[in-house]
Amino acid sequence: MKLATLFTLALAAPSIAIVRFHCSQLVVERLDPLVNPGSVPSSHVHQIVGGDSFNATMDPAKDMPAESTCTSCQFADDFSNYWTAVLYFRAQNGSYKRVPQLGNNQYETAKGGLTIYYMQDAIYDSEQKSKVTAFKQGFRMFTGDIQARTLEEAARFRYLTYTCMDTWTQRSPEMIAFPKRRCKEGIMTTLRFPTCWDGKNLDSPDHISHMSYPETGTFESKGPCPATHPVRMAQVMYEVVWDTKQFNDLEWPADGSSPFVWSFGDATGYGNHADYVFGWKGDALQKILDTSCYFTDPKCTDAKPKLQSIEDMNKCTQKRVVDEDIDGWLDILPGGFQAQYGPVSK
Repeated sequence: MKLATLFTLALAAPSIAIVRFHCSQLVVERLDPLVNPGSVPSSHVHQIVGGDSFNATMDPAKDMPAESTCTSCQFADDFSNYWTAVLYFRAQNGSYKRVPQLGNNQYETAKGGLTIYYMQDAIYDSEQKSKVTAFKQGFRMFTGDIQARTLEEAARFRYLTYTCMDTWTQRSPEMIAFPKRRCKEGIMTTLRFPTCWDGKNLDSPDHISHMSYPETGTFESKGPCPATHPVRMAQVMYEVVWDTKQFNDLEWPADGSSPFVWSFGDATGYGNHADYVFGWKGDALQKILDTSCYFTDPKCTDAKPKLQSIEDMNKCTQKRVVDEDIDGWLDILPGGFQAQYGPVSK
């Protein structure tokens, strides 16, 4: 079943077992406490949402909700941090310009950011049928391969995709590489994390190995978790809408390739990746996951969550720690990267 159809069905189902909400932009800068902890700056530019305790180190032993004074997320008890790399447009003269984000469907007044999903069941199920475990304090994970430059290298990670949006609500077809044509409403990236936990480790050296995809099939097809990772967690998914339409009138590559490049230099799109650091207050997330939640309006009334207005979400921002130009027309990407079209030596 195609994602666009699933999206339509979910909108029509009032008791859908899914949590969908938005987080406005917290900060855009070169910090990455997961992959480059303690480095100021980190290797490449990221766009971050969530609690304002985000910093270069993010000690997992610290209580993120207690450390934060606000969150840019719609759920007031969610002080997690969610982040991805940043997209740039590469002009024909070789200069780069950051592509801004847009508030997603139903969150158009949000200041950029991400739309977050926590799914208990497949997106097209009409009611909650499964029990999933919420993440624990100190939990963190990563998905994707920053060095992937081929389809084969990207295939290890399922469902890190792009949609060329010709309409505002378009969600298909999905592709793994950058779209090579002009998209009328922008490019959406969709990033889905693995869903099976080893039940022991809150992190791992590569930030991936403590999690696994189902042994066969997918989360959506109710594939079973492998024996090594027996605990079924919620499916975490990000949607990011990149405002690429403002570059549609500029000159594009004559060879038909995409003019877009990730902030770490990937011009293929195969290096798409995302980071997640859990920071919900107390058992707030588990209560929500145990409740049938609406797809279009995350009230989850049985769980009695605290919700913020988009105006309040937009107010939660953070001053950049790294003082550098990331928004002008740049001769080189922050961190010294240039567009890379071929394999990366590993």
